[in-house]
Amino acid sequence: MNRSFALFSALAVTAALMVSTPVAAAAGAPTPPPGPSAGPGAGHGPDRGSPQSGCDPIDPSACLLPFPDDYFTVPDPSTETGRRIAFSPGMMPQNIAGTPIDPTEWNRNDGFSPGTPILTRVPGVDLTKTKAAPITDIGASLDDDAPIVLLNSRTGKRTAYWAELDANATDPARQALIIHPAANLAEGTRYIVALRSMRDRTGRLIPPGPAFAAYADSQHGGGKHGAGKVDSRRLAQMNKIFATLEKSGVKRQSLYLAWDFTVAGERGLSERMLHIRDDAFRQLGDRDLDDKRVQGRSPRFAVDSVQDFSECGADGCQTGENDQVARRVAGRVFVPCYLDESGCPSGATFHYSNGSSSPTQIPGNERAANFICNIPRSAVSGGRIHKVHPSLYGHGLLGSAGEVDSGKLYTLGDDHGIMFCATDWIGLARDDRATAAEAYGDFSKFPTVADRGQQGMLDFLYLGRAMIHPDGFAANPAFQFDENGRTESVIDTRELLYLGGSQGGIMGGALTAVAPDFTRGVLGVPGMNYSLLLNRSVDFAPFQAIFDQNYPDKLDQQIIFGLLQMLWDRSEAGGYAHHMTTDTYPNTPAHQVLLLASYGDHQVSTWSAGVEARTIGARIRTPILDPGRSREKTPFWGVPRMEHSPYRGPATITLWDIGPLRTVDGEVEGTPPPPVENVPNSEGVDPHGPDATETAAGQEQLATFLLDGVVVDTCGDHPCYLDRWTGP
Repeated sequence: MNRSFALFSALAVTAALMVSTPVAAAAGAPTPPPGPSAGPGAGHGPDRGSPQSGCDPIDPSACLLPFPDDYFTVPDPSTETGRRIAFSPGMMPQNIAGTPIDPTEWNRNDGFSPGTPILTRVPGVDLTKTKAAPITDIGASLDDDAPIVLLNSRTGKRTAYWAELDANATDPARQALIIHPAANLAEGTRYIVALRSMRDRTGRLIPPGPAFAAYADSQHGGGKHGAGKVDSRRLAQMNKIFATLEKSGVKRQSLYLAWDFTVAGERGLSERMLHIRDDAFRQLGDRDLDDKRVQGRSPRFAVDSVQDFSECGADGCQTGENDQVARRVAGRVFVPCYLDESGCPSGATFHYSNGSSSPTQIPGNERAANFICNIPRSAVSGGRIHKVHPSLYGHGLLGSAGEVDSGKLYTLGDDHGIMFCATDWIGLARDDRATAAEAYGDFSKFPTVADRGQQGMLDFLYLGRAMIHPDGFAANPAFQFDENGRTESVIDTRELLYLGGSQGGIMGGALTAVAPDFTRGVLGVPGMNYSLLLNRSVDFAPFQAIFDQNYPDKLDQQIIFGLLQMLWDRSEAGGYAHHMTTDTYPNTPAHQVLLLASYGDHQVSTWSAGVEARTIGARIRTPILDPGRSREKTPFWGVPRMEHSPYRGPATITLWDIGPLRTVDGEVEGTPPPPVENVPNSEGVDPHGPDATETAAGQEQLATFLLDGVVVDTCGDHPCYLDRWTGP
C-alpha cells in the first residue's frame, strides 16, 4: 500500500474527531492574555505593536516576527552561546481555544535551530521584481547586489539561501516571506539578516515600517521615514548590526529591515541525547564509546517467538514458507528509560531532577523495546553456516518494526548476507499516532515527540549493542543453527551496520551521528529539517487538517514550524548534521553515510536532501539528471561532484530518477520535477517507493557501501533510473 495513503487512512478518524472538536485549553495551561477573537489574524496574544507585549515592534505582523530573533533571548553566561531563549506565554501562538503554546521547553535552548526557516512579512512584496534568489537559483543569493543578505557575523561571509512566499496562504495579509538557508547554519554563531530594495509588483520600492525606520534613521536624528521612537538599549545593538552590514557592502539607507539571531550551540543541541547514551552504556560497563570495541555487558533481552521458514514449493510460497528468510526472531530488549512515566509510554517527556539540564532515569524505570530480526536463508545455505552481517533498520513515518518484513529487505539480506533487525522508533511510531495528532491541536504537547524520539534513538543503540555483543544475540539459541552436529551462531559480531528509509532516513542521520557501534549508514529517501519538509510532503495532509482547524492563521503556522524545529533538532538529522560525518562528538567514532535520494519524491522533498548534502559535505554521483529534467540553473548547487568510482569518502549522495510524467500503454508513469513552491509534489508515481532500495543497481550500491565503505557507480554513463524508466 502507498505509505501516504496508509498514513492518511490511519489518521483520518483522529483528524476528523479533532476537526469537529477543537482542542480545549489544557488543565494547568497558562492563562491566555486578552487578545482578538478567533478568526483570520487572531490568536496572537497581546497587541503586537505595544512595548508591554514583549513582541518585537520592527515587524508588527505577529508577535514572534521577525523569526528567529535575538530580541527574544536574554544573556546567560552558563550557556555555550551566552544567551538563552526567553519566550513568554503571551508571545506564543494561540490555538482557537485561546491557549498559548507553553514556552517552558523552548526556554531551555541557548539559541535557535541551525535549520531554522527565517521569517518575516513584507506587505506587497513581489520576489521576482525584487530579484530575490529563488530555489532554482540559490547561487544568486551570494550576488553582491542580492536584496536579501544572510551574514555570518563571526566570519563576515555571506551565507547561501533561497527565498519564497508561503504558497499556502490565500490572504496576502497573512503571507510569510520564508528564507531557507541552503545548508544548516553554523552552531553557536550569530547571524544577521538584511532585507533591502524590496519591491512590489509594479517595481516600486517598499518603504520600511516606522519602528525599524526609527533605528535606521537614528544616526540622522530620525524622521527620514516618519519614524517613531527608539529603544535606547536596543539602539546600540542595532548600530552594531548596521556597522557589520556596511562592511559587507550593505548600506544602512537601503535597508527595509535588519535583525540578528544566534544559533544554538553544539552542547545545547546534543547534550540530552549524548547524556542518556553515555549513562545507559555506562550501566553496561562501557565508558569508552569511540574505541570501536564492545566492552562491558550485553543489554538484557528476551526472545518471545522464533519462526523457521521452509523453502517455497512448486506451488509458490505458502504460509510458513520463504525462499529468502530462514528464521524470524521477535522479542524485547530492555533499555533504561529517561522519560517521566514508567515504561516510556507515548505522551511521556524527559524526566529532569534537581534542576538538572540533562534527563535523568527514575530508579528502576526501563523500557521493553520490541525487536524483529530476519536471518537470511543464505546464512544456512548448502548445509553450512555462513556468518551474516548484523544491520539495524529504521522504519518510515509513524510505522513500526514490522516494516523489516518486506520483500526488498528479504532480497537485500539474502543476496548480501545481512540480518536486518528493527525496533519501533518511538516518538514517531505507530503507537504515537494519536499523540502526534493531538500535538497539532495544542503544541504545548509537542515536547513528547522530541523527547521520545531521543529515547527511541537509545532503543536502537541498545538493540545494536545486543546484536554484536558476544554474550548478546549471538549466544542465544534463536540466532544459532546446527552444522554437522555443532551449534553455532550465524552473526558476525565484528561490526554493526545501519539502513533506514524515509523517517528512518531522516532520524537515522541523527542516530548515525551518535552511534558507537556502527560507522557506516545508508539513509534512504532522506532529508532533514521537518520545518522544511512538512509543507512539501503529501504525508502531512491529515495533520494539516488538524492544524488548520486549531491554528488557522497561515502566518502563525509558519512561525510554529520554526518553533517546532527548535525541539525537533534534538531527535532528527538537522540538529546533528554538522557532526554526522565530520567534527565527531566527544566519545563517538567517525562515520560515513550514503544518501539515496529520489528525484521528485512526494513524501520527503528532494530539496531537503540537497540541504542535507550541502551540510554534511557530501559529493554527488554524476550525471545527476538528464538534460532539461531539472528546473534548477545548477542542479544540486553547492554539492561537489563525485569524481571517480569507486569512491571512499565521508559522505556521498546518489539521485535516482523515475523519469518525467508520461503515459505508457494507458498507465501513468514518472513524476514532474519537485515544485518550486512550498507544496507537495503529488502528480504521477511517487518515487518514494519504488526507490533505489527496490532496484538491483541500488541494492548493489548500498550493500557495497555498507560492507566495504566505498561507493561504486552502478548506473553506467547515464543518471540512475527507477522503475521502468530507461532515459529519454
